[in-house]
Order: sequence, then C-alpha cells, then structure tokens
Amino acid sequence: MTKPVLLTVDDEPEVLQAVSRDLRRRYGEHYGVLRAGSGAAALETLEELAERGAPVALLLCDHRMPEMQGVELLSRARSLFPDAKRVLLTAYADTEAAIAAINQSQLDYYLLKPWDPPEELLYPVLDDLLEDWLDGYRPGYGGLRVIASRWSAAAHELRDFLARNLVPYQFLDVETSDEARRIAGDGEEPAPLPLVILAEGGRLAAPSLGELARALGLRTEATQPFYDLAIVGAGPAGLAAAVYGASEGLATVLVERQAPGGQAGTSSRIENYLGFPSGLSGADLARRAVAQARRFGVEVLAPQEVTALTLDGPYKRIPLADGSAIACHVLMISAGVAWQRLPAAGVEGLAGRGVYYGAAMSEALSCKGEDVLVVGAGNSAGQAALYFAAYARSVTLVVRGGSLGAKMSSYLVDRIAASETIAVRLHTEVEECIGGDHLEEVVLRDRESGARETVKACVLFIFIGAAPRTDWLGDVVARDRRGFILTGPDLDPEQHLRAWPLARAPYLLEASVPGVFAAGDVRHESIKRVASAVGEGSVAVHFMHRYLASL
Repeated sequence: MTKPVLLTVDDEPEVLQAVSRDLRRRYGEHYGVLRAGSGAAALETLEELAERGAPVALLLCDHRMPEMQGVELLSRARSLFPDAKRVLLTAYADTEAAIAAINQSQLDYYLLKPWDPPEELLYPVLDDLLEDWLDGYRPGYGGLRVIASRWSAAAHELRDFLARNLVPYQFLDVETSDEARRIAGDGEEPAPLPLVILAEGGRLAAPSLGELARALGLRTEATQPFYDLAIVGAGPAGLAAAVYGASEGLATVLVERQAPGGQAGTSSRIENYLGFPSGLSGADLARRAVAQARRFGVEVLAPQEVTALTLDGPYKRIPLADGSAIACHVLMISAGVAWQRLPAAGVEGLAGRGVYYGAAMSEALSCKGEDVLVVGAGNSAGQAALYFAAYARSVTLVVRGGSLGAKMSSYLVDRIAASETIAVRLHTEVEECIGGDHLEEVVLRDRESGARETVKACVLFIFIGAAPRTDWLGDVVARDRRGFILTGPDLDPEQHLRAWPLARAPYLLEASVPGVFAAGDVRHESIKRVASAVGEGSVAVHFMHRYLASL
C-alpha cells in the first residue's frame, strides 16, 4: 500500500463499519483506510505497517473497548508512529477521561459519538489534523538540499530561513557525509559553501536569503504601488490584522523581514492558546494564519525589509531594502522584538556556530545525544528546553533569578520539574563561551557565591530580554526610551502630540501619527502573549476603518 494509512479501531462492528465508510467516502482517493476490531488487532496491524515502512497518518480509536482501552492503544501506538495524528472516539459521559488523555498522553483530539452529520462533526476536525500531518510528511526525498558544515553560520541562517518558511530540505554535512563532499567537489573547482541544490537540479553557491527566496518562488516584490493597509511584521499581531483587514475589503500587503510567525513562530509548542487543547507549534500557527490571510487576498512579501517611514500628507511611504517602495493609507507596525545579545565573552564569535538566539528548530536533530544549554526564564525558554529535551542527552536551563515561576507559566514550570532530562540552575549566568570552529565549553558563574564552573556544551540557545525592531522609524513616530512605540493613552499631549493635526485624540492603538498603528510586542507595555497580540491586531482594524472613513 503506497497511500498513507488511516486506521480506525472499534469493538462494535456496526460502528467500525460506519466510521470506515465515512472515512473512505471523504479520504479514500488519497489515503488507505484500514480497520481493526480490537486494540490487539490494531497493534498487530501497526507493527506490520511499520515493518513495511508504510506511512500512518491518523489513528481514530474508540475509548471503551474490552482488554485494551483506546487511550492505552493510542499511547502504545506512539512508539511505532510518533508523527501520526491520534484521535479518541468517545461518548459524552467519557469526555473528562478524553480531556485527561489529551493532557497526559498528548492526544491530538477527541470526537463525540454520534458524529452525524460527518460534514459538520467529523470531516472539519480530520481535515485540519491531516493537513498538519501532510505538512511534515516527506514521502522519500528528491527535493532541495543544503550542503555545508554543521558549524557554518551562513548555513545555519539558510537552514533556519527554510525551516521557518516551512520549505522542506535535506541537510548534508560535508564533515560527515561522503555524498556531500562529492556534490560540493563536482566541477573543476569546489563550490563555495553553503551550497544549495534546487529540486530541479540548479545550484546556488553561498546565496543570500533574497536569492534563495527568489529561487524558491517566494514573493518579495509588491504587485502594486499603493494599498489601503500595509503591515510591517508578520507575527501574530500582524497576521491577525492582515486577516481581519483583508476580510473586510482592505487591499492589504504584509511585509516580513524573515519568515511569518515572528518570535512566536519559533516556539516548539504553544499550549495555552485558546481552541487548541493539545497545543500547536508556532510554525503551525503561522502556517494556518498565512494560508488564511492569502485566502482573503493578502500579499505576503518575505523576506523583505522596510528601511524607513516618510509621510506625504495622509499617505505613508515605506521604502524597502531592494530599492522599491510601498505607499498606503494606513500603516500597521507589528515588527516584533529581537532577543538581546548575551553579554558574555566569546559569544559573538560563535554566533551561528553553536550559539543561537531563539529556538533554532533546524538544529534540533543535530542535538541528539548532546548536552544543550538554554539561557532564559520566560515561556520561550521553557518551551525550548522541553522541545530539545526530546533530542538531547541533557538540557540545562540557566536562570539569573531565583525562581522559574516569576516569568514562566506554571504549566511549563511543572513540565520542566517533571522532566528527567532538564536541570535548572538558578542564580546563574553565562560568563564566557569557549570554542574553535564551534562552541565547546561554557563558563557559568553563580551570582550569589561568585563560584565559576566550566561545563561541556556544543549548543547554547539564548532567550533573554527583548529589543524592539523600530530603529527604522527614526523620529517620525514617538517611542519610549527603549524604542517601544507609544500609542493611544500612553502618548503625552505636551511631549508627543504637539504636531497632532486632528481634533480627536489618537485611537487606542494609534501612534503619534494619524493612521499609523502599532500592535503586539513592539508596542509600549504590551502583554507578551500570543493571544494578546492576536487580539490587538484584530482590534486595530476597527480603528483603521474609523480613520479611513474620516479621510
């Protein structure tokens, strides 16, 4: 069987037949639908599929079965097919057990019996889960390849860009792969590294992100010179504004310097976002939001960078790094923040070569069996520690303060405490990073005793502080002393609004220039949570319409 498998399990023959029928009717063209009448039979089927190397996309299992309940079956199946989506089929009386299973066994969803009509109660859920599964499914490999050393900073930038833009690729390390050395050595002279081999066979030697993006067909140029709404930054706030703005008829362009999702897009697992009981990754959230925005006609330019803001009466003009420019009626600034640099000796020389800012998901598989350090005490650091713990031999969370709970959500603190792989070092800071062509050792200092300790580590991930990406604004828009944009009631009439031309006061999320709005992490004293950023982005659209109506 070459099609990915959907396996449904139920001890009631009538129910099993009905589920199989509905699955075949909807998914039979692209998936093979198999069924089993017990947990034991299902495990036997899964073991056979694993031996044959057949892909399994979804397990749909009844909860109450004799001998082996559905939760146990789905938990045991995870060792055979860890990426398969796992769904529990249950009666209303068992919903508490289903929710507990989601929390404890990390199931993906539960469905209630009866599921009729399937068009409303079954297919929408499975469509979403299968779309997620397909996003990570690689049926053999014949696509894009990156040839370089694992410790190449330039290669890391390319790999991180590909990963964050959800472009599948294969990495071949010239230090360990004969195939990589052969490919790089083809021709009269060895190719400059990193070398990108395109799916159709073309080669890009040491390309810039822009060159790689154009070769992949990513859009970096706007199709028109003027838009109703231009958004700078495709984090949760910018994506929300794009969806709501375009869905309400505004011609919208979204400009992102690297990849949609912002800092949230690098999160391995967001578990407290409303509507996703088993959580979702930042990449999943970004992918869903971008697809939704494009469905409403939003132009997404990435990678593309805004270099300045100039005003021409009511119009805003934003020059871009490639020399082009975009003009608009309304400008939304949701450019997010960047991780602050770690003030430790040796760090900058090893950046991209074992020292990484943010969660570099492209490095996760390379960390297998190694010792990893994570610096920071917020949710992003906690999520990264849990994510890398699934690959690394050990993860050490380095925290300057005296507790994790001060900045981190309690569910993450509890998960970290329960992990046997993660160690937490409080009152500790990184004093020095040591290495040759890559990170080899890290010097840690106890902030209370002053004692120093040198530990072996080849990978260090940094999540400290946040600096807004607003230098390009100059003096056009009022900012606080740290560079965060002031909006609405945070604007001082005497200090910030001397040139304000309108009789009304600035709207809630409006900056010191009429028609310029800010939302998300870039805004002064914003709440640093995904849901808050999404809310601000969507609420801002309401005030944009009021502004546009006054023109």
